[in-house]
Order: sequence, then C-alpha cells, then structure tokens
Amino acid sequence: MNSFFDKIKQGANIVSDKAQVTIELTKISTQISSKNKEVDKLLLQIGSEAHQAFRANNLLSAEPRIEEISKQIAVIQRDIDILEVKAKELKNEKECVCGKIVALDTRFCPVCGNKFDPQVTVVDAIPSGTQTVDLDK
Repeated sequence: MNSFFDKIKQGANIVSDKAQVTIELTKISTQISSKNKEVDKLLLQIGSEAHQAFRANNLLSAEPRIEEISKQIAVIQRDIDILEVKAKELKNEKECVCGKIVALDTRFCPVCGNKFDPQVTVVDAIPSGTQTVDLDK
C-alpha cells in the first residue's frame, strides 16, 4: 500500500516541477517580448532621427543620437540573449554553432558534428528585477 502512495506522491512532484518550469518559461517569454518591444521603439526613434536630419539636409547631425540609441539597443539585446539561454536551460536544451537546438547533455551535434564543451552550470550573478546600466556612456 505504501508503494501505491509513494507512486502518487512521486507523480504529483513531477507534475509540480513541470508546472514550475512552465511558469518560469512564461515569465522569461514575457520578458523577452517586452524587451523586443523596447527595441522596436528605439528603432523607430532612430528612423525619426535620421528622417529629421535628412529633412534638414544634414544627416551627420543625427549620428550622435543614433549611436546613443544603438548602444541602448545593444544592451537590451544582451539581456534578451541571456534570457534566451535561461529558457533553453529550463527546457534542457542548448544551441549548436550551426543553429540546431539539441538536448543539454548532447556531446556532438547530429547535424554538423560539432563537439560541445563539457556542460558548465551558469550561475545568475545579477538578481532578477535588477536594472542594467550602460557603462559605455
């Protein structure tokens, strides 16, 4: 009888773990979507700056502002890249240099034959909710 209850408890734990992973993946997906919207807004700003400079017949005047906005986009893109790596880790996946998504424990890519380095655990050094600061400014 204990075996039966142990199996039920084990099954409940598995379902709970999968639900937690799904919640985390949803949070990451929402963060990525939000950051992509930020990038889209910044790209519109670049277009607006360039067009205003074009109308003033002085495209060089837009260069400093476009460079500043481009640096902001680069910071956001790095954040997106980190979030995408976290999502892959939660799904027990990694990406090969050829672009193929494979299981985290794969030693060689089945498409291109690339040998993966031994798995290294990534530790989140920046607590979630922390805002990043562009040090290049």
